[in-house]
Amino acid sequence: MSTATATVRPGEVLADLLPASRTRDIALVLGGAVLTGLAAQLSVPVPGSPVPVTGQTFAALLVGTALGARRGFLSLALYVLAGVAGLPWFAEGGSGAGAVSFGYVLGMLLASAAVGALARRGADRSPLRMAGAMVLGEAIIYAVGVPYLALAAHLSFSQAVAAGLTPFLIGDALKAALAMGALPAAWKLTGRR
Repeated sequence: MSTATATVRPGEVLADLLPASRTRDIALVLGGAVLTGLAAQLSVPVPGSPVPVTGQTFAALLVGTALGARRGFLSLALYVLAGVAGLPWFAEGGSGAGAVSFGYVLGMLLASAAVGALARRGADRSPLRMAGAMVLGEAIIYAVGVPYLALAAHLSFSQAVAAGLTPFLIGDALKAALAMGALPAAWKLTGRR
């Protein structure tokens, strides 16, 4: 079969193109957790908000999409557990579950599984479907993060939206646009569709 006509089996994600083994899966889960931890260190404070702009949400969604729901969830679970245990790899070198932004981390855990499930249904193969997956992933992160922020920081819900959602919408649109191009392009480079 030529590369131009090679097809992907139903339900495959990018990580499935690597030879299957338990070692592969462990390495992918560890790599996804480390990528998310490193991306969290790309952090820019937002005036008036206790939540910084980071690369961690993009990494979490990318990990879920590239690895699939199960491995993506496990990667983010490892990331969360290591951070709660004291590894300083949450945003701004933070750790533990006490930060007012911890709800976003929990949301990333759920979002990675959701976008991974969508990728198994082909959402990572076209820019438009990839945009939809990213928007859904971001919505899940905010659905957990904003109410958690309101409770942890003693804010009203509208104050939490103003501090923990509104300032991030443009950046999230840029992250979605980047993912719209990156994942479908990666599939195209493999010669599979």
